[in-house]
Amino acid sequence: MSKHSMAAQVAVITGAARGVGAQLARVLAARGAKVALVGLERDELAAVAESIGPDAGWWEANVTDREALRTVADEIVERYGKIDVVVANAGIATGAPFVDSDPDVWTRVIDVNLVGSANTAWAFLPALTASRGYFLQIASLAALTPAPLMTAYCASKAGVEALAHSLRPELALKGVKVGVGYLSWTDTDMVRGADQDDVMRDMRAGLPWPLNKTYPLAPAVERIADGIGRRSTHVYAQAWLRAMQPQRHLTPLIVGAVGPIKLRAMGSRLAEFAEKPRGLVGRGGAADDAARRSRVE
Repeated sequence: MSKHSMAAQVAVITGAARGVGAQLARVLAARGAKVALVGLERDELAAVAESIGPDAGWWEANVTDREALRTVADEIVERYGKIDVVVANAGIATGAPFVDSDPDVWTRVIDVNLVGSANTAWAFLPALTASRGYFLQIASLAALTPAPLMTAYCASKAGVEALAHSLRPELALKGVKVGVGYLSWTDTDMVRGADQDDVMRDMRAGLPWPLNKTYPLAPAVERIADGIGRRSTHVYAQAWLRAMQPQRHLTPLIVGAVGPIKLRAMGSRLAEFAEKPRGLVGRGGAADDAARRSRVE
């Protein structure tokens, strides 16, 4: 048996309709896991589950709905008998200068990414405690490196990193291990959606290598799956991210010095954000908008 085999394990993945979540479900299933997909987009969830096989199940739920997640957790345990791994992956993003951000959109990013991760933990930790399982919180390069025009996303990902690190000693007493997963720009709908904004795309292109590169999805997810198999404390989807950890205390100083120069060079282009407020990026953002509208109606 491979040291990274997931045979006989049950893995729950939020944000599993597309991108990292969908690909991770496929990889873990290929390694023997029974996977439970949680997300907003019924058709996409069903298609991913069908592509995996009969042991894959899907549940429609918004991570901002705590009671819905608790119901989903109960139903997954009822179907599979246990839960061994939970990956808190659901996330959305927006980009704009803070003063030109739509406060409702900005706050929604915090609600989904940070509060949604806490809701995921509240819902699934009883099952993970019973199985002495593993909780992986997906963070980001944005947790290691602050960035202008990305205040909501950076704040949310720094928050989920801190949440996971704070949970780790508490849950160790219950036999549950906690990890944090870090990804740089990876080829997903979210990143492609962000690149549709000319200003955001050009801002990212001006970053130094390797921060300005978009990385392929498949190898990034294979590394995440390896980390899950090891129940690692830190999981790096791109190997070079590991080297960011020892010097992360320097990045705010560097960004603080270089950021104003980059922004000044953009000149009047920054005014576009005030003239045309930005919403959530990508198809995942559109799905969250649709879900919120349906709840209001």
